[in-house]
Amino acid sequence: MRYRREDNDGDYTFGQGDNTFLADSPETVRQAILTRLELWQGEWFLDTNEGTTYMQSVLGKQQSNVASLAIRDRISTTPGVRSILSFDSNFDSDRRRMTITATVDTVYGNITFTHPEA
Repeated sequence: MRYRREDNDGDYTFGQGDNTFLADSPETVRQAILTRLELWQGEWFLDTNEGTTYMQSVLGKQQSNVASLAIRDRISTTPGVRSILSFDSNFDSDRRRMTITATVDTVYGNITFTHPEA
């Protein structure tokens, strides 16, 4: 598995030789997961069925378990993910924001991440 490395602003990195890519590591799968979570369903013109079902399952007056299931499904179907070892979602109703923290078993080892990152 190979992904182009992103900088702190989420932009692709270029011109750094082999350091431009992530390859065959838990960090590679982490970036794949976060990239998939950033893609909303219907946003990609080549496959409008691809993406996270934010409009259908997460936003609005959804039960928290429905939103969590949609996010968990998106994570677990990411290439390189074997299983979700732990998953926690936090809804901040004042800020209208959902934060998830998960530990995932990947084909390259375990990785823990928070989305969105602080």
